[in-house]
Amino acid sequence: MKTPPHSAEAERGIIGSILLDTQFGEDARVLDLCQARGLTPDSFYEPRNRLLYETFREMSGDSAPIDAVTLADRLRATGRLDKVGGIAAIQALVDNTPTSAHAEYYIDIVRQKHLLRTMIERARKTEEKCFDDAQSANADILLGEVEEMFLGIGGAASARLDWKTAVENTLKRMDRLFDGGAGQFDGLSTGFKHLDEKLLGLKPGDMIVVAARPSVGKTSLAMNIAECVAMGQDINGMPTKCDGGKQHPVLIFSLEMSTEALANRMLAGRAAVNTWRLQRGMMHKDERIEASKRLMTAANALRTAPIYIDDTSAIDVADMRARARRMKRMHGIELIVIDYLQLANCREYAKQGRQLETSRISGQIKAMAKELKVPVIVLSQLSRGNEQRNDKDEIPKLSDLRDSGAIEQDADVVFLLRRPCRSKTARWHENELLAIVDVAKHRNGETGEVDLNFYKEATRFGDRPQNQRDVGATDAETAEADMATAEEVLEPVPEDIVPDAPVLSQDPLF
Repeated sequence: MKTPPHSAEAERGIIGSILLDTQFGEDARVLDLCQARGLTPDSFYEPRNRLLYETFREMSGDSAPIDAVTLADRLRATGRLDKVGGIAAIQALVDNTPTSAHAEYYIDIVRQKHLLRTMIERARKTEEKCFDDAQSANADILLGEVEEMFLGIGGAASARLDWKTAVENTLKRMDRLFDGGAGQFDGLSTGFKHLDEKLLGLKPGDMIVVAARPSVGKTSLAMNIAECVAMGQDINGMPTKCDGGKQHPVLIFSLEMSTEALANRMLAGRAAVNTWRLQRGMMHKDERIEASKRLMTAANALRTAPIYIDDTSAIDVADMRARARRMKRMHGIELIVIDYLQLANCREYAKQGRQLETSRISGQIKAMAKELKVPVIVLSQLSRGNEQRNDKDEIPKLSDLRDSGAIEQDADVVFLLRRPCRSKTARWHENELLAIVDVAKHRNGETGEVDLNFYKEATRFGDRPQNQRDVGATDAETAEADMATAEEVLEPVPEDIVPDAPVLSQDPLF
């Protein structure tokens, strides 16, 4: 049997420094340092030192003065004086500590030894679970649990936030909003002006659900937001005002589409190229040259974007959390996108019905957002409820979220996306550009509808003036002209490369 890592000298040095600190009239500086560095009674290996530190914390909580005399009185009153060796042992701690100036050094030693003991303890627990027949059948689930257990060792102390610090941090954020003026908010920009006005940014720890019927554009909307966050630009290619155009690493779990398919969609959308016409050879020569240049420019911009894609199909939610933790540690991920929830699995609940399984998956995704302190956008299918009601507009509701009501409960924000042109009986049916994002739930803000444009040729959304749903309904020439202005983020085409090439618009939609 090996002795667990510890330093009895450093532990006694901390106890003696706390007593010296208060003896000479200091304001419990060493005890405050211990608490700030996350030391707990369990950080001390020797039972005697653990008991003394626990007593110090009790006395501090009662606002009682701390010195050798008051400590002996508190221990005597609680019947614990003999357990620490009596008054002589307390006085010896003071006599053997010449100064409290080296307290930070002692604290660091004790903290490091405690971390080593914690790792040994959790490694033993891991070993026991691996030998357990009931657990060994779920090795993937066990791996996720072990990874979470070990990754939480270093961050456990810093994860807790006292109320005073939380209030001060909130006040500082509000001060920045006052100083920044219009366009400033606390969170990541979606890239869409009116959506940002509604949400005031994607907040860390939030679970944002984007729900729609199939082929409405929920993947396109999520990818547009991911692109804007990663590029530090809005959907029009301008630097985001809230953070000065800073790029933010994005992790995408694509359970439905491959990495190549997502790259193709994002590239074509940014370059405003109709890949359907390109693949069928329906572009004339000058148009192909123009499209090629736009694709190259878009590729050069996207190549450096901090976007990471995991296209594992039917991934288990525990494995997803484990991979997200690794990526957070390695690349500092600030946004996670999951496409989509109904394609994820949970082995623990796979045999207990899809409703319970979906409920567990939703809860795990929300827990992941809180654990990693990043916003998580998760796509979800809607049921046919909106089509079966006697509603000509076929407007979806929160109750239409498919498989489980837990999705609505766990989500902080819910987008219900619809395009009126897909329903022959809906108002504004003839407006093929109109897309409506209904912010049906917003835990910390207002709800309501936001109008966007959807350019199906490029599978890309764009900003749209609000309350103008009758504008640009079926005018094909207007829609084509709108698409022609999508080169806002592209460099003008030099006239010496493409003869008689028109200069690209400087007032683009995308």
